[in-house]
Amino acid sequence: MKQLAVWLLIFGSCCLSIRAVAQVAVPFKSKNGDSTNTVYIWHTDTLREVQKDSVSIQSLFGHVKLQSEKTLFYCDSLAMNHKENFIEAFGNVHINDNDSTDIYSQYMKYFVDTKYIIFHKNVILKDGRGTLSTEDLTYDMNLHIGNYLNNGKVVNQQTTVTSKEGTYYADTKDMYFKKDVVLKDPAYDLTADSLLYNNDQQLATFITTTFIKDSSGRTIRTKEGFYDLKNHRAQFGKRPTIKDGSQDITADDIHFDDSVGISTATGNAVYRDTVQGFSVLANSLVADKKKNTLLATQKPLMILKGDKDSIYIRADTLFSGKIPDSLLNRTDSVQGMAIVKTARDPNDSSLRFLQGYHHVRIFSDSLQAVADSLYYSGMDSIFRLYTNPIAWASGYQITGDTMFLYTKNKKPDRLYVFENGLVVGRAAGNMYNQVKGNTINGYFKNGVIDYMRAKGNAESVYYLKDDSMALVSVNKVTKADIIDMIFKDKELNRVVLRNDVEGVMSPIRKVNPEDMKLRNFKWLDAERPKTKMELFEN
Repeated sequence: MKQLAVWLLIFGSCCLSIRAVAQVAVPFKSKNGDSTNTVYIWHTDTLREVQKDSVSIQSLFGHVKLQSEKTLFYCDSLAMNHKENFIEAFGNVHINDNDSTDIYSQYMKYFVDTKYIIFHKNVILKDGRGTLSTEDLTYDMNLHIGNYLNNGKVVNQQTTVTSKEGTYYADTKDMYFKKDVVLKDPAYDLTADSLLYNNDQQLATFITTTFIKDSSGRTIRTKEGFYDLKNHRAQFGKRPTIKDGSQDITADDIHFDDSVGISTATGNAVYRDTVQGFSVLANSLVADKKKNTLLATQKPLMILKGDKDSIYIRADTLFSGKIPDSLLNRTDSVQGMAIVKTARDPNDSSLRFLQGYHHVRIFSDSLQAVADSLYYSGMDSIFRLYTNPIAWASGYQITGDTMFLYTKNKKPDRLYVFENGLVVGRAAGNMYNQVKGNTINGYFKNGVIDYMRAKGNAESVYYLKDDSMALVSVNKVTKADIIDMIFKDKELNRVVLRNDVEGVMSPIRKVNPEDMKLRNFKWLDAERPKTKMELFEN
């Protein structure tokens, strides 16, 4: 009898009210009459019906609880409009959708036919992972998707994201932020026009130009990729740029894992250090922030920038790292020459070394070189070339077992060859000036060869010219303590023989050029890098 009375009150034609209504099914017919949606009243302190102009409105007051399929509604009061098929709720509105998403507001309008909801004023959405706050929100119960168009904020633990517009996907816990997106986290800050963010995984996905600045001051500019806040891993695409102090890197794709400090750049990668004045180009770069190392493979090229003449270095593999502390306070020498004279400040950014492995090629306007491997130290600015090194300067070829190239301000300053040193320069046709010695020292002025000295079991072949530059004779020295080659305007000007000299001068017409070649003579100009572009291409 009690349920019958309730139904009469709900569907009656006069204004009546009843208190403490519970467990009542209220049907809502669609506007075209094809279907019926049922809303259950689980509780209300007071129910009142008013019919005006053929419109039936039921009003519920006090501790209202409704249910539509798997969604529960709570509020202080509400009104049901059967003609327009909507429900309006007022005061302390709370809905629980599918037992996974909770939405709170001060006003709600629920369209029963379409299962579409509008929330206004102090709207809060919670999904167990994060909290969305906004003033206006629409929510589609069929798709479990919410939208805001008037500023919103999402808080997930210590991460906060704000934007002018946003879309929330309840099933996947994804957020799509649009317009003036700002993400703040203890690890980094982010700004973008659009951003995808997953509350469950704490995963930020970049879909437009995005700028990131982390707690260490490192900045990242990218157009696509993701950042895993939970595991501190990231991937960036479409030519991102990462700047860390004086260092920056650009590539087609960059991955980094801050938990281990490893970054990987692939595809036309470019690494620059403005303080040390060098750049590295490669198709693959791997940087270890904890060990302060950089590994370049797949056609790597290093550029040491000078004021007028930069040095270009190519190898199969290039590796750069910080010089170990155990070497910083040493004073070493090679063949009596000091290499490290004083200890250096461990914080000095120049305290790095470079290693090149296999098919090393070096080019500058004033000097070119090849070797199997090299070692370069920022402490003394010396290139150490190993295994069949060859250098070319002012048209002369220098070979030996091991070769040290001293530089100053990124320009050649001194060349030192020990064991089996040989200097060769073409005089004319198949005739070559040659100087051989146990050691060879070459000295440069302003990066241009000035003179060379061969010492120890020195030998030479030197073609002399008259005033018209025609060859007239050849001087073959079979023994000397020291032989100096003096250059002028990048050309060999004269040869000076010192101490215990033995040799013979012969007219040019009486010598066979093949007999004038010293032991181990080889003319290797075909191996010389002719232009810097060769190093970029090969």
